[in-house]
Amino acid sequence: QVQLVESGGGLVQPRGSLRLSCAASGFRWAYYRIGWFRQAPGKEREGISCTRTSDGSTYYADSVKGRFTISRDNAENMVYLQMNSLKPEDTAVYYCAAAARGSTCRVSEYTHWGQGTQVTVSS
Repeated sequence: QVQLVESGGGLVQPRGSLRLSCAASGFRWAYYRIGWFRQAPGKEREGISCTRTSDGSTYYADSVKGRFTISRDNAENMVYLQMNSLKPEDTAVYYCAAAARGSTCRVSEYTHWGQGTQVTVSS
């Protein structure tokens, strides 16, 4: 059974940090591209950071570039999102997802999704 489970969300003050984790099981994790997405109330889900298997590079949306860092541990079937200098506009439900094909951070390319974890940035 394919499963992705996020954790690490919560309430944090502006300029604070959080580290999200995503545990994967039930599929050949190392062969998939991994991405982090988020969805704020009333907005579409957006890709914020995704890995590429072709050259090992990563994509970051302009809104998080320089503040967020994606990493993965294939041996442990884990992916992480380190979020620093958080802003109120980062408030959203964060999802990890996996894709066997494609090369972008578009939602439509990702076939396996976690249930999401809430991140709220507020003083």
